[in-house]
Amino acid sequence: MSPVAPSLDPDDRAGLLRQLRERPAYPLTEAARYLRVAPATLRAWVCGRRYATQGGDRRSAPLIVPAESGPPPLLSFNNLIEAYVLRALRTVHDTPLPAIRAALAYAERELRIERLLLSRALATRAREVCLEHYGELRSLWKSGQLAVRAVVEAYLSRIDWDEAGRLPLRLYPLVATERVDAPRHIAIDPAIGFGRPVVRSRGISTRVIAERIDAGETVAELADDYGLAPAEIEEAVVYERAA
Repeated sequence: MSPVAPSLDPDDRAGLLRQLRERPAYPLTEAARYLRVAPATLRAWVCGRRYATQGGDRRSAPLIVPAESGPPPLLSFNNLIEAYVLRALRTVHDTPLPAIRAALAYAERELRIERLLLSRALATRAREVCLEHYGELRSLWKSGQLAVRAVVEAYLSRIDWDEAGRLPLRLYPLVATERVDAPRHIAIDPAIGFGRPVVRSRGISTRVIAERIDAGETVAELADDYGLAPAEIEEAVVYERAA
């Protein structure tokens, strides 16, 4: 199931995993479907957006730098994580884009963190964007106040991280709910199934399961065939059809 051979030297394996996380793999429309984001919204995050001013049309800077700019752009697994966190900030917690842009700029300029959206320490409170750094939680928006770690932390809990807690390894996408404590049957892992969504316990493609159901097979038949619980089959179908 995995392109990363377990017999590799640990350093070689770690290097290969880093390459897999940064490999251009997801077209915009596909990534948007996996994350339940409107394709136009994801395109604006990745390519910037044109807007009118008194001095003429301008284009906003991208919030996410794609692994391959294209055209068309292709996203990496790390880009997918960045978009997942940005989605939580924007659509769930209503953090305004100016706050996010300020956070990204501050983190890069003052804290030497080039990709804040990949940071496990990222958190938000109301309309502030914050970052835990050197033991304290600093505000990265105008207030300059210390804030309490909270909201995005719950969404980051659906990401598996490396042993150092710095690099994302696997995402458990939301299926048909915003409940971050929902089951984690579905996973996106760059080292399994070429980074496409799979049922975590067996590495079976959610797309293949949905196609077999559409072809007339039953949940019970597929559960028996793959050695999965019926709930796993059902969640795979719901994920594919809700995406």
